[in-house]
Amino acid sequence: MSLTVAESVARLAEAIPLAKAAAWDAVGLQVGSTTAGAEVVAVCHEVTDTVIDAATAAGVDLLVAYHPLLFRPARSFVSGGSASGRAFRLAAAGVALYVVHTAFDTAADGCADALAASLGIEDLTGFGPNWPGDSSKIVTFAPAGAAPAITAAMAQAGAGQIGNYTECSFTVGGVGSYRPLAGATPLIGDVGELSREDEVRIEMNIPSGLVDRVVAAMVASHPYEEPAHDVYAVRANSGFVGRVGNLAREQPLADLSQAASETLAVQVRVAGELARPVRRVAVVPGAGSSLLGAAAAAGADVLVTGDVSHHRAREALGMGLAMVDAGHAATERPGMKRLYSLVSEMFNNTIDLTHMDPSPWETT
Repeated sequence: MSLTVAESVARLAEAIPLAKAAAWDAVGLQVGSTTAGAEVVAVCHEVTDTVIDAATAAGVDLLVAYHPLLFRPARSFVSGGSASGRAFRLAAAGVALYVVHTAFDTAADGCADALAASLGIEDLTGFGPNWPGDSSKIVTFAPAGAAPAITAAMAQAGAGQIGNYTECSFTVGGVGSYRPLAGATPLIGDVGELSREDEVRIEMNIPSGLVDRVVAAMVASHPYEEPAHDVYAVRANSGFVGRVGNLAREQPLADLSQAASETLAVQVRVAGELARPVRRVAVVPGAGSSLLGAAAAAGADVLVTGDVSHHRAREALGMGLAMVDAGHAATERPGMKRLYSLVSEMFNNTIDLTHMDPSPWETT
């Protein structure tokens, strides 16, 4: 029996956590019925008309795409060459669409790691924070013995999940703890004997949309009749859209650019002295020139990315950073091979459509 679309996307989300996608990004299920079957799954770089033709001809039930199809709210869904027109075609054909984009950029062994590996870059670390959607943090105080039950209730309501880990902290005797007065329910020990060490400070992150539910769970599980608590907005737990590391040996910029051209099957553009020796290399798949300052701060000699403008290249050179512009789609190609490999291991019947390159540019 085949999985449903809902079961399939849950499996995908476990492997590629959507919580690490950029706040501005459009990821997840964009088209389709969650209760429909997903016997045939396909993977593509971008949803073009050619991809839709191939997917419908092959009887695909679920299409996993790297690039989002719907980036902005659509006012209508009618046939045609627009993004909403292609969404209409998918829906009419019964093809569900699931998008991974920046969630896959940041993922371990995802798009950024694949680009770095294709160029022989080693000892990788992440750079360029990829801030996820709005989140909040809740802080409360409780008797040490009650803390595990309280945090379990809040976690059940949706708090404290960071990637594959559950997160909370207990701080014994945290500043701002309070003591029950005579008549409070319950009264723990004698008021005069109660010490600050009898309490712990509890902190947990919460997706902003779940704040009310988590607060309700905290209050319901707390032994105090009016538990003190604070909730505040935070920007936390980013993924990293870029990677920086070292080549096995120092080499001229010209050699690195030639290797990028051959590996990525594209004629690259280079900003910088071709004879300049480079070894520490930063990469960002897609359009990453906005991170040139972060690449320079990470000690990179050169940034390999796509969609570099004239002014960005000049800015980079002023920082002492060389640029290799291999184009948007080309810098994502190594990641597409990884994406198909990952998805094909999850599902029995998977079709590779990643060879249908989405680049709008032609070479002459």
